[in-house]
Amino acid sequence: MSIPVFKPVTHVIFNLDGTLIDTERIHRKTFTRIANNCGKVFPDDLRLQILGLQEMDVANLIIDTLQLNLTSKELLQKARIEEEKELKNIRLKFGVEDLLVHLHQNKVPMAVITSSSEECFHMKTDHLKDIFSVFHHVVTGSSDPEVKNGKPAPDIFKICASRFEENPAYSKCLVLDDSPNGVTAALAAGMQVVMVPDPILSIWHNMSTANATYVLNSLEDFRPEMFSLPPYFIGS
Repeated sequence: MSIPVFKPVTHVIFNLDGTLIDTERIHRKTFTRIANNCGKVFPDDLRLQILGLQEMDVANLIIDTLQLNLTSKELLQKARIEEEKELKNIRLKFGVEDLLVHLHQNKVPMAVITSSSEECFHMKTDHLKDIFSVFHHVVTGSSDPEVKNGKPAPDIFKICASRFEENPAYSKCLVLDDSPNGVTAALAAGMQVVMVPDPILSIWHNMSTANATYVLNSLEDFRPEMFSLPPYFIGS
Protein backbone atom coordinates (compact mmCIF):
# COMPACT_ATOMS: atom_id res chain seq x y z
CA MET A 1 0.00 0.00 0.00
CA SER A 2 1.47 3.34 -1.02
CA ILE A 3 1.71 6.15 1.49
CA PRO A 4 1.91 9.89 0.85
CA VAL A 5 5.31 11.56 1.02
CA PHE A 6 5.85 15.09 2.28
CA LYS A 7 8.79 17.45 2.69
CA PRO A 8 11.61 15.99 4.83
CA VAL A 9 11.91 17.04 8.46
CA THR A 10 14.59 16.56 11.10
CA HIS A 11 12.85 17.57 14.35
CA VAL A 12 9.46 16.74 15.85
CA ILE A 13 7.32 18.91 18.16
CA PHE A 14 4.45 17.27 20.03
CA ASN A 15 1.48 19.06 21.51
CA LEU A 16 0.68 17.73 24.99
CA ASP A 17 -3.05 17.79 25.73
CA GLY A 18 -5.12 15.59 23.48
CA THR A 19 -2.09 14.51 21.43
CA LEU A 20 0.25 12.81 23.91
CA ILE A 21 -2.07 12.43 26.88
CA ASP A 22 -5.81 11.86 27.12
CA THR A 23 -6.86 15.04 28.93
CA GLU A 24 -9.55 16.60 26.75
CA ARG A 25 -12.33 14.35 28.07
CA ILE A 26 -11.39 15.46 31.61
CA HIS A 27 -11.43 19.14 30.67
CA ARG A 28 -14.82 18.72 29.01
CA LYS A 29 -16.28 17.09 32.11
CA THR A 30 -14.79 19.76 34.36
CA PHE A 31 -16.06 22.77 32.42
CA THR A 32 -19.46 21.13 31.95
CA ARG A 33 -19.79 20.69 35.71
CA ILE A 34 -18.63 24.23 36.49
CA ALA A 35 -21.05 25.66 33.92
CA ASN A 36 -23.92 23.54 35.25
CA ASN A 37 -23.22 24.68 38.80
CA CYS A 38 -23.63 28.23 37.51
CA GLY A 39 -26.91 27.36 35.79
CA LYS A 40 -25.34 27.29 32.33
CA VAL A 41 -24.64 24.73 29.60
CA PHE A 42 -21.14 24.11 28.21
CA PRO A 43 -21.74 23.49 24.48
CA ASP A 44 -19.58 21.46 22.11
CA ASP A 45 -18.89 24.43 19.86
CA LEU A 46 -17.35 26.29 22.80
CA ARG A 47 -15.23 23.26 23.62
CA LEU A 48 -13.98 23.31 20.04
CA GLN A 49 -13.04 26.98 20.32
CA ILE A 50 -10.96 26.53 23.49
CA LEU A 51 -8.91 23.56 22.25
CA GLY A 52 -5.23 24.52 22.33
CA LEU A 53 -5.69 27.96 23.93
CA GLN A 54 -3.63 29.22 26.86
CA GLU A 55 -5.22 28.90 30.29
CA MET A 56 -6.26 32.54 30.74
CA ASP A 57 -7.62 32.68 27.20
CA VAL A 58 -9.68 29.55 27.91
CA ALA A 59 -11.06 31.03 31.12
CA ASN A 60 -11.85 34.40 29.55
CA LEU A 61 -13.63 32.84 26.57
CA ILE A 62 -15.75 30.55 28.74
CA ILE A 63 -16.69 33.36 31.12
CA ASP A 64 -17.53 35.81 28.32
CA THR A 65 -19.48 33.27 26.28
CA LEU A 66 -21.50 31.80 29.14
CA GLN A 67 -21.69 35.05 31.14
CA LEU A 68 -20.42 33.38 34.31
CA ASN A 69 -20.17 35.38 37.52
CA LEU A 70 -16.56 34.31 38.07
CA THR A 71 -13.13 35.83 37.55
CA SER A 72 -10.69 34.02 35.31
CA LYS A 73 -8.55 33.06 38.30
CA GLU A 74 -11.60 31.68 40.13
CA LEU A 75 -12.59 29.56 37.15
CA LEU A 76 -9.08 28.15 36.73
CA GLN A 77 -8.83 27.41 40.46
CA LYS A 78 -12.14 25.54 40.40
CA ALA A 79 -10.96 23.57 37.36
CA ARG A 80 -7.64 22.70 39.01
CA ILE A 81 -9.34 21.42 42.14
CA GLU A 82 -11.76 19.35 40.07
CA GLU A 83 -9.06 17.82 37.90
CA GLU A 84 -6.07 17.36 40.17
CA LYS A 85 -6.70 13.72 41.12
CA GLU A 86 -7.53 12.56 37.60
CA LEU A 87 -4.69 14.44 35.94
CA LYS A 88 -2.14 12.81 38.23
CA ASN A 89 -3.15 9.44 36.78
CA ILE A 90 -3.70 10.41 33.15
CA ARG A 91 -2.62 7.92 30.49
CA LEU A 92 -0.75 8.26 27.24
CA LYS A 93 -2.89 8.10 24.13
CA PHE A 94 -2.72 5.07 21.85
CA GLY A 95 0.47 4.80 19.80
CA VAL A 96 2.36 7.48 21.73
CA GLU A 97 4.83 5.37 23.67
CA ASP A 98 5.88 3.25 20.68
CA LEU A 99 6.41 6.36 18.54
CA LEU A 100 8.40 8.22 21.18
CA VAL A 101 10.63 5.23 21.90
CA HIS A 102 11.21 4.68 18.18
CA LEU A 103 12.14 8.30 17.43
CA HIS A 104 14.36 8.49 20.52
CA GLN A 105 16.21 5.30 19.61
CA ASN A 106 16.81 6.78 16.17
CA LYS A 107 18.12 10.03 17.68
CA VAL A 108 15.37 12.24 16.28
CA PRO A 109 15.27 15.45 18.40
CA MET A 110 11.84 15.94 20.01
CA ALA A 111 10.19 18.58 22.17
CA VAL A 112 6.81 19.23 23.79
CA ILE A 113 4.67 22.34 23.69
CA THR A 114 1.65 22.94 25.87
CA SER A 115 -0.60 25.93 26.36
CA SER A 116 -0.76 24.99 30.06
CA SER A 117 1.42 26.44 32.80
CA GLU A 118 4.55 24.72 34.07
CA GLU A 119 2.68 23.76 37.25
CA CYS A 120 -0.08 22.06 35.26
CA PHE A 121 2.44 20.36 33.00
CA HIS A 122 4.07 18.70 35.99
CA MET A 123 0.70 17.76 37.46
CA LYS A 124 -0.13 15.93 34.24
CA THR A 125 3.23 14.30 33.55
CA ASP A 126 5.24 13.69 36.74
CA HIS A 127 3.97 10.09 36.88
CA LEU A 128 5.18 9.67 33.28
CA LYS A 129 8.72 10.99 33.84
CA ASP A 130 10.43 8.01 32.23
CA ILE A 131 8.76 8.41 28.84
CA PHE A 132 8.88 12.21 28.97
CA SER A 133 12.65 12.05 29.53
CA VAL A 134 13.05 11.48 25.77
CA PHE A 135 12.20 15.12 25.04
CA HIS A 136 14.93 17.70 24.61
CA HIS A 137 12.79 20.46 26.15
CA VAL A 138 9.27 21.59 27.02
CA VAL A 139 7.64 24.97 26.36
CA THR A 140 4.76 25.82 28.70
CA GLY A 141 2.84 28.61 27.01
CA SER A 142 0.88 29.93 29.99
CA SER A 143 3.99 30.51 32.11
CA ASP A 144 6.83 31.02 29.61
CA PRO A 145 7.65 34.75 29.39
CA GLU A 146 8.83 34.41 25.78
CA VAL A 147 5.43 33.16 24.59
CA LYS A 148 3.71 36.50 24.11
CA ASN A 149 0.71 35.20 22.16
CA GLY A 150 -1.04 31.85 22.47
CA LYS A 151 -2.37 29.68 19.68
CA PRO A 152 -3.51 30.29 16.97
CA ALA A 153 -0.50 32.64 16.90
CA PRO A 154 2.74 30.82 15.94
CA ASP A 155 4.83 32.03 18.91
CA ILE A 156 5.01 28.81 20.89
CA PHE A 157 6.14 26.72 17.93
CA LYS A 158 8.81 29.20 16.83
CA ILE A 159 10.18 29.45 20.37
CA CYS A 160 10.17 25.68 20.71
CA ALA A 161 12.16 25.26 17.47
CA SER A 162 14.70 27.88 18.56
CA ARG A 163 15.51 25.91 21.72
CA PHE A 164 16.76 22.83 19.93
CA GLU A 165 20.56 22.73 20.00
CA GLU A 166 20.65 22.52 16.22
CA ASN A 167 18.40 25.59 15.82
CA PRO A 168 16.61 23.98 12.86
CA ALA A 169 14.75 25.94 10.22
CA TYR A 170 11.03 26.05 10.99
CA SER A 171 10.38 24.10 7.79
CA LYS A 172 12.42 21.21 9.20
CA CYS A 173 10.11 20.82 12.19
CA LEU A 174 7.07 18.54 12.11
CA VAL A 175 4.22 19.29 14.52
CA LEU A 176 1.74 16.74 15.85
CA ASP A 177 -1.37 18.41 17.29
CA ASP A 178 -5.03 17.66 17.91
CA SER A 179 -6.71 21.05 17.56
CA PRO A 180 -7.60 23.50 14.78
CA ASN A 181 -5.88 26.27 16.76
CA GLY A 182 -2.72 24.16 16.88
CA VAL A 183 -2.85 23.49 13.15
CA THR A 184 -3.25 27.20 12.40
CA ALA A 185 -0.36 28.11 14.71
CA ALA A 186 1.99 25.47 13.29
CA LEU A 187 1.26 26.44 9.69
CA ALA A 188 1.77 30.12 10.55
CA ALA A 189 5.20 29.13 11.90
CA GLY A 190 6.07 27.59 8.54
CA MET A 191 5.89 24.01 9.80
CA GLN A 192 4.11 20.93 8.51
CA VAL A 193 1.52 19.55 10.90
CA VAL A 194 -0.02 16.13 11.34
CA MET A 195 -3.40 16.48 13.00
CA VAL A 196 -4.81 13.75 15.24
CA PRO A 197 -8.24 15.29 15.89
CA ASP A 198 -10.06 15.19 19.16
CA PRO A 199 -13.30 13.15 18.78
CA ILE A 200 -15.34 16.33 19.25
CA LEU A 201 -14.12 17.46 15.84
CA SER A 202 -16.06 14.71 14.07
CA ILE A 203 -19.05 17.07 14.20
CA TRP A 204 -17.14 19.70 12.21
CA HIS A 205 -14.65 17.34 10.58
CA ASN A 206 -14.17 18.90 7.14
CA MET A 207 -14.02 22.45 8.47
CA SER A 208 -11.69 21.59 11.35
CA THR A 209 -9.10 19.46 9.58
CA ALA A 210 -8.98 20.93 6.08
CA ASN A 211 -5.71 22.86 6.51
CA ALA A 212 -3.60 20.15 8.16
CA THR A 213 -0.73 18.65 6.19
CA TYR A 214 -2.06 15.20 7.04
CA VAL A 215 -4.81 13.84 9.29
CA LEU A 216 -4.74 10.62 11.33
CA ASN A 217 -7.26 8.95 13.61
CA SER A 218 -4.51 7.82 15.99
CA LEU A 219 -0.74 8.08 16.38
CA GLU A 220 -0.77 4.30 16.00
CA ASP A 221 -1.23 5.05 12.29
CA PHE A 222 1.67 7.49 11.98
CA ARG A 223 4.32 6.45 9.45
CA PRO A 224 7.56 8.35 10.11
CA GLU A 225 8.90 7.70 6.62
CA MET A 226 6.22 10.00 5.18
CA PHE A 227 8.42 12.84 6.42
CA SER A 228 11.77 11.13 5.76
CA LEU A 229 12.13 10.08 9.39
CA PRO A 230 13.42 6.55 10.17
CA PRO A 231 10.68 3.97 9.53
CA TYR A 232 9.59 1.52 12.19
CA PHE A 233 10.91 -1.33 10.08
CA ILE A 234 13.71 -0.86 7.59
CA GLY A 235 12.39 -1.55 4.12
CA SER A 236 8.71 -1.26 5.13
